[in-house]
Amino acid sequence: MLTGAAMAAEKARGKMDPAISLPSEAAGWKWDGKEERHNSKTLFAYMDGAAELYLAYGFQNLTVRRYGKPGGPALTVELYEMASPADAYGVFTFERQDEPAGIGQGSEFGGGMLRFWKGRYFAAVYTEGEGAGVESALLAMGRATADAVPKTGPAPEWIALLPGRDIGLVERSVRFLRSHVLLNQRFFIAHRNILNLNRRTEALLAQYLQEGQKAHLLLIRYPNGKAAGEAYRSFMKAYLPDAGGKNGSKTEDQRWTLARRKAEMVLIVFGAPTKTYAEELIRAAEEKLRK
Repeated sequence: MLTGAAMAAEKARGKMDPAISLPSEAAGWKWDGKEERHNSKTLFAYMDGAAELYLAYGFQNLTVRRYGKPGGPALTVELYEMASPADAYGVFTFERQDEPAGIGQGSEFGGGMLRFWKGRYFAAVYTEGEGAGVESALLAMGRATADAVPKTGPAPEWIALLPGRDIGLVERSVRFLRSHVLLNQRFFIAHRNILNLNRRTEALLAQYLQEGQKAHLLLIRYPNGKAAGEAYRSFMKAYLPDAGGKNGSKTEDQRWTLARRKAEMVLIVFGAPTKTYAEELIRAAEEKLRK
C-alpha cells in the first residue's frame, strides 16, 4: 500500500512543472488550445509502443501541444521531463546526427525536426508537411520552448574523459547510455547484458576515425570498483574468450578489441584497424582519468 508521500509522487507523475508554460504562438503558428499529458503508463500508447528509449533514461512525463496556421502544415511540440539533466542529454545524444541549431544546451535541426535538451527536459519540434516559412517557424517555436524551461543543468561531467579530435573523435557520434539494449542499437555487443549495464551505471560510446578506418571507444563508469571488476571479467569471458589472459585480441573481422579496467571504470576499444591505434585510444583515455 502506498504511503501518503508515495501517493503524492505518483499523482504528480505525468504533470509538467507549473513553472513551465509552453508557447501559445510562434511565427504565425497558433496553439489549438488542447494539451496532452502522458506518464509512463500512457506513453506506450502515444508512441505506438516505442517508449523504451525514454523509459531507459528515467522518463517522468510528456507534454504535447499542436499548432496550426491557415495554409500551412500542423506543427507539434513534445516536451519530455527526464529524471536528470544527464538523462535529458542522453536522450538527445542517442539519435543525434544533424547540424546544431544553437537552441537549448545542445540541439540539431534537419528533416523537418528540431531536437534539443535543456536542464531535465528534452524537446522535439516537428512538422509532417512543407510550406513557406515552416523551417523558420520550427526554429522560432523551438527557441520559445527552450525559453520556457527556466533552468539549465549539467551534462555528464566525465564526457571530458573522451579523447578528442586530435586522435580522431567524431564529435556528433558521442552517445550517453544507461542500457545494454540501447547500446546494442548503436553498437551491437551481445544479446546478453555482459557488461552489467543498469540505471546505476553510465556509459559513453564514441566513434573515432583514423585514415578513413573506424573504431569505437566505450567508457563505462560503475558504482564502485567491485562492480567494474565483475563487469570486466564478464566481458572478457563472453567477448574475448581466446585472449589468453591478455587485455585484447583480434576478432573474426581481423580488427582489434582491447579492454581495461581502471578503478570504477571499464574502457573498451572495438574494431580498431591496428593494435597500435587501439592502444593509443586506451592510453589517451587513461591519461584523462589521471588528471
